[in-house]
Amino acid sequence: MRSASDPATTRRPGLVRTARGLIAAGILALVHLPAAGAAETRVALVIGNADYKAFKPLKNPTNDAADIGTALKVMGFKVLKGNDLTRAEMLDLIKRFQAEAKNADAAIFYYAGHGFQVDQKNYLVPVDAAITKAEEVSGQTVDLQQLTTGLENGRSSRLIFLDACRNNPLRGHPGEVGGKEIHDGLARLGSAAGFLFAYATQPDNVAFDGGGRNSPFAQAFLSHLPARGQDINTMMIEVRKDVIAATGGYQIPWENSSLTTQFYFSPGQPAPVSPETQLWQLAATSRDQSLLRVYVGRYPEGAHAAEAQRILKVASAEPAATSASVARSTSDVDNISDDRLWDLAQRSRIRALVEFYIDRRPDGRHVPAARELLQSLPSAEESDLKPEVVCDRSATHPRDATANMPGVPLAELARNGDAAVASCRAAWKANPEMPHYAALLARALAATGQRAEAVELYRLAADRGDLRAMVSLGLILETGDGAPRDPKAAYDLYARAAERGSPDGAINLAVALMEGTAIARDSNRAITLLKRASTAGSAIATYNLGVLAERGVYKGSSALQYFVRATELGDPRGFLSAAILLDEGRTVSKNPTDAAEMLLRGAASDTGEVIEQVVRRASTWSQDTLRALQGKLQRAGYYSGPLDGRGGPKLRQPLEQWRRTGALYLQ
Repeated sequence: MRSASDPATTRRPGLVRTARGLIAAGILALVHLPAAGAAETRVALVIGNADYKAFKPLKNPTNDAADIGTALKVMGFKVLKGNDLTRAEMLDLIKRFQAEAKNADAAIFYYAGHGFQVDQKNYLVPVDAAITKAEEVSGQTVDLQQLTTGLENGRSSRLIFLDACRNNPLRGHPGEVGGKEIHDGLARLGSAAGFLFAYATQPDNVAFDGGGRNSPFAQAFLSHLPARGQDINTMMIEVRKDVIAATGGYQIPWENSSLTTQFYFSPGQPAPVSPETQLWQLAATSRDQSLLRVYVGRYPEGAHAAEAQRILKVASAEPAATSASVARSTSDVDNISDDRLWDLAQRSRIRALVEFYIDRRPDGRHVPAARELLQSLPSAEESDLKPEVVCDRSATHPRDATANMPGVPLAELARNGDAAVASCRAAWKANPEMPHYAALLARALAATGQRAEAVELYRLAADRGDLRAMVSLGLILETGDGAPRDPKAAYDLYARAAERGSPDGAINLAVALMEGTAIARDSNRAITLLKRASTAGSAIATYNLGVLAERGVYKGSSALQYFVRATELGDPRGFLSAAILLDEGRTVSKNPTDAAEMLLRGAASDTGEVIEQVVRRASTWSQDTLRALQGKLQRAGYYSGPLDGRGGPKLRQPLEQWRRTGALYLQ
């Protein structure tokens, strides 16, 4: 019997601490999802206040409002938008929005700017506010409750997004105005039914304005907003994961919901494979060198990175042959549905992909939206070169990769170490309140061999709450690589990181608890840690729960569900593990059709394990599953042999062709 958690052998493995992560996407449409409603009326109000007269100006709210307003308009919302508004202008625009929302199916309010709380009431700050005493607060700000009360009688789902938790603009006053307490951040709001309140960070905390074009919350929001078939709860988990990773846990988005129906920004069926796999297959199908470079840059440790590099190498050595290949590929790209190509371009927010869509679909139905989106995406010449951005791009840990920021492998960081150290020193100096940059500087220093200073900075950043610093310092102390070995201190750091929301801290501590070497074995606590990390969206933790369920350690749970969920969260190993369970009928009913489907998804997404299984270990698969696989490949036009239920070398070429192009054509 094969082990679903280690399909290539019969040995059951230990749990996984780290692994390459992909961006979350749906796989099989196992449940019915609502289609886009053509008759739906959706309205949004987006405000960005930055140019304050009496308080510290902010860098990004106007960019945030412009980009989010464009994204919502492209998605079919009627958008009311305002930047740098006075109180009178804000109240007027809110009144118009409330009138529009009354008969709308969905109403969205997004605010970026200064905001604060007084006596548990939240106030949004117009640019003309000048507050020196308590009596002036209500007359110079906008009480958030004024907006929400005016929406309570609507029939729509009402979603309120508040990136208004920047540093209190009244800081510098003696902690109080007129005897009333002025707190950082915003207070938790109650509401009537039908509301969702989403905050850029947890109540009573402040959010980072951001070193690049957008705030961390706005960037994450933009990255996940267009994902088709993703409900609002799932979307906010992905947003939260990205913001935590981008700020080292300094900022943790938080929401409070009384929605009575599920809400989708982009209704419909989710994409059949991850954005990484879609981008790879589009680049491989088109042989477009700019897209291949985008793939390698965005997924430097991706499942297809080596193959993309090989194609680029051949292209540079044999340009004539490459030109002919591109010409032959045009018809293949033309066979991809217009909606599928646009979905990928829209979600990626990558300029080269949007330009590719416009070039290949000059008469496509999404071209007007694509041209509008293109106006909001900076060109390469306009890309932000601030030290914060350069530091993030140069030194981000692969496990902290977000939807728009790839992680950097240690070897690559070492090759560019001096530049990374310089940019991260500058970022840390400019943002001393952000231990995130101290942790990135520590990683860059470690990569260049400056271990003593790296450990010192890791300690400083960990003491100030940075999650990556806690985990990295924990690994150093657990292994003794760069500091005296101290397992107890390492596990304490993992526990602190886990408690503050770090999936890696939870996973590493869970593995130690399962192994029971330098710490007492405690499988129940390990499972609790993994479940918490899985709920927070960790693909590795979810896969590990599948391993434990398959091994019988985690009783009363479904290994199949965990493996499938792991693929949705971005761990392609789950495809093969799920296929084995479905093929053998182990803990679930046999289902050759779904097993074959999992094999196809895995062949498109993993680093080649599925193909090797079907070709080299064909005898371990049932004929029914292999016959179903052959049938699917035949219907897709990749296999012309008999449906005999036999694997082996004859399936290598069809599966490799599928790996390069097939999933793009799935509807």
